[in-house]
Amino acid sequence: MKYVIALGGNALDIEGEQPTAESQLKAIKRAVEGIIPIIKLGHSIILVHGNGPQVGRIVLQNEFSLEKTPAMPFDVCGAMSQGMIGYHLQQVLGAALREHKLNHPVVTLVTQVVVDPSDSAFQNPTKPIGSFYSENDAKMMMQTSHYMMKEDAGRGYRRVIASPKPQKIVEMDSIQTLTDAGHIVIACGGGGIPVVAGENQTLTGIDAVIDKDHVAALLAKEWEADGLIIATAVKYVCIHFGKENQQELEIIHLPEIKAYMNASEFAQGSMLPKVQAAIQFLENKAKASAFVAITSLDSIAEAIREESGTRIYN
Repeated sequence: MKYVIALGGNALDIEGEQPTAESQLKAIKRAVEGIIPIIKLGHSIILVHGNGPQVGRIVLQNEFSLEKTPAMPFDVCGAMSQGMIGYHLQQVLGAALREHKLNHPVVTLVTQVVVDPSDSAFQNPTKPIGSFYSENDAKMMMQTSHYMMKEDAGRGYRRVIASPKPQKIVEMDSIQTLTDAGHIVIACGGGGIPVVAGENQTLTGIDAVIDKDHVAALLAKEWEADGLIIATAVKYVCIHFGKENQQELEIIHLPEIKAYMNASEFAQGSMLPKVQAAIQFLENKAKASAFVAITSLDSIAEAIREESGTRIYN
């Protein structure tokens, strides 16, 4: 079986700890513990990861050092986060594979993803990046840095930027070649580096963050995956989230999840993109047996076995 596993950027941080390289390695080790059993069963996987907190910190580092060095363009910051997180995943996953005597090379592919420059997302930024801030701090940042700041699922305020829909994965042929050769590929990190196609198909980076769940759905479709696993900070998708009648969703089918989505049950910039990606994959997938699981990092293997998490079917 073939699975695309999407790891959330927030899920690659340890809550309550300073965001350091060491804490990210610790979080990645936790993620890898759930991935190794899948590989041991002989399944083929591609890993996609988010980069919201990480790329936000890279941008902050740029801003703090403006007096000494020019800031990098946002697409370059995205490429830097791909390399950083991919490097950590290669380190941890490679070590775990050797420990379990599994011979699978792990490679990070810096991936470009074509977007439409006329996408309406550029007029309505929604994608959260960086750290969480109080309402007062967010208002100050909007005044001083002219950032767009929005409240994020009751957890505080974060900077938001445009999140256009992915149109094409530029390195898809390379991904296919590597997986055919038995490699575990880390691709489309942070949703991929957003680029626009110009004359003679020249690619140019653009300031945006592509939602990693949407690009994972596109990747799963192009790779003809049997399942899309979206790992996040919670074990289940919930309706009536944060209310007394909060309800966890376990097994659910497309018509039901679409009805909940249309009733605005899922927060924009948080659970909504994951549900939208699940719908996107299932509606464009030929295999009747294909499914999407949305669950926590430590439940990935159970989700593959269809034993845990929110499982969405046609």
